[in-house]
Amino acid sequence: MLLALATVATAWAAYQSRQWTGEQSQGYSHATATRIAVNRSAALANRQVQIDVATFIQWVDAREEGRGTLARFYRGRFRNEFRPAFDAWLATRPFAGAGDPSTPFALPQYRPKAATEADRLETTAAAASQQAKEANQRADNYMLAVVLFATSLFFAGLSTKLGSLRARAVILGLGCVVFLGTAIWLATLPVHLTV
Repeated sequence: MLLALATVATAWAAYQSRQWTGEQSQGYSHATATRIAVNRSAALANRQVQIDVATFIQWVDAREEGRGTLARFYRGRFRNEFRPAFDAWLATRPFAGAGDPSTPFALPQYRPKAATEADRLETTAAAASQQAKEANQRADNYMLAVVLFATSLFFAGLSTKLGSLRARAVILGLGCVVFLGTAIWLATLPVHLTV
């Protein structure tokens, strides 16, 4: 009876281990693809910041040189995402000596959408990576169950080869304890079923 139960249980645990390994692979693939998107968004955000900084510096230079037409030209080319921060910065009267904040980039109004998207994607990637790690641990747990069920199979098979009835009972009892302990532990593990 132990041989039959342990054989079925070993197959079930091996199947579950394989299922969770597949879940782990999908999780890591999703995390990797999302991190590639993070890099794209972060690179776009960096380019946009460079454009904003360069345009702002040109505007400041033109304003300080008294070249109003050129200053208006640069101000007209500010990106839409930069304008609210610029307007908020101007409201602090930075040229009157207040000096805090020193640039619009230090204000909370300056937040490029690409940077926000990169942060959102990074959170998604981290969650996918964590799910993959959890799936990996579950696959490892099921693989340990395979080993333990195989151990109970070994004890059951060994018990048939022993001449002493007492030795058979002890070895078979040991196999039953390993089997029952593993089966109880296995019942606490999550199950992954796909059709």
